[in-house]
Amino acid sequence: MGSQISKQIEKRKEILTEKKVLVDLEESSGETYPGSDDRPSDRKNWMAGFNPEKLHINQIVWPGTHDSATNRIGIPLITRPFVQCQSLSIYRQLCVGTRVFDIRVQEDRRVCHGILTTYSVDVVIRHLKKFLLETESEVVILEIRTEFGQEDPPEFDKYLEEQLGEYLIHQDDSVFGKTIAELLPKRVICVWKPRKSPAPKHGSPLWSAGYLKDNWIDTDLPSTKFESNMKYLSEQPPVSSRKYFYRVENTVTPQADNPIVCVKPVTNRIHGYARLFIAQCFSKGCSDKLQIFSTDFIDEDFVDACVGLTRARVEGLPTLGIC
Repeated sequence: MGSQISKQIEKRKEILTEKKVLVDLEESSGETYPGSDDRPSDRKNWMAGFNPEKLHINQIVWPGTHDSATNRIGIPLITRPFVQCQSLSIYRQLCVGTRVFDIRVQEDRRVCHGILTTYSVDVVIRHLKKFLLETESEVVILEIRTEFGQEDPPEFDKYLEEQLGEYLIHQDDSVFGKTIAELLPKRVICVWKPRKSPAPKHGSPLWSAGYLKDNWIDTDLPSTKFESNMKYLSEQPPVSSRKYFYRVENTVTPQADNPIVCVKPVTNRIHGYARLFIAQCFSKGCSDKLQIFSTDFIDEDFVDACVGLTRARVEGLPTLGIC
């Protein structure tokens, strides 16, 4: 018992030390970067606020959510705090400005996070289609994967094509250099990541796993995650030359060896440092590599941070650098 208590005390010290690293970095370096003062007047239509004929897909800094469809997962006050990563519905996330979604499913097409489940993926599709009907120029990246340890839903590729067919932007490397106007009226890039079923092929209405990459670091230590995000981002080609989307997740996750295992208090250790990360991308010469930036419990300020950098790129402000 004594050794366990001692271990937890040391763990707590480590977390406090890592939090202080980010606090000190913020105080010394600040959060200012080209576009950081931008606040879109209409977050529901923020892409439309740019000229669709000039806004290229590879200029966009895409605000995304991690475990996007977990707002109603589990049992309230019992299991939900351990797995809930978002408090807003998919529709509300879209309206606040989210444009990339991370959806995990199991064999019966229910959304899940680990062993806990929530509503059917039909709800996600319905919310997305409602939003698409209410807007004209917003493009969404929908990543759907079979959760680890689960079986693929039968004929799920056909289901997605039937539900979203009129909106689907087909898998094609040339998309990365196109403007939004060149893609309209198609508006959904749907990445389907099955565990065992055949992957989507080139030219398919769906995109394969290789088109959405990340380097997931499973840790509850905020500075460790922050620094690893920067390291892996620095190793990527600039957005102007790569033919895949790369995601950075401004999240930390509960660990079994820590007494705090609820998502929100753990992820809050890094949540407020999204603008600091973007500012550090400039400081370290990686601002031309940031593309998808995701978070738990997305809010308006996180969206604004991404939209501001997008505007800087469109307006040709100095955003490039070499790592």
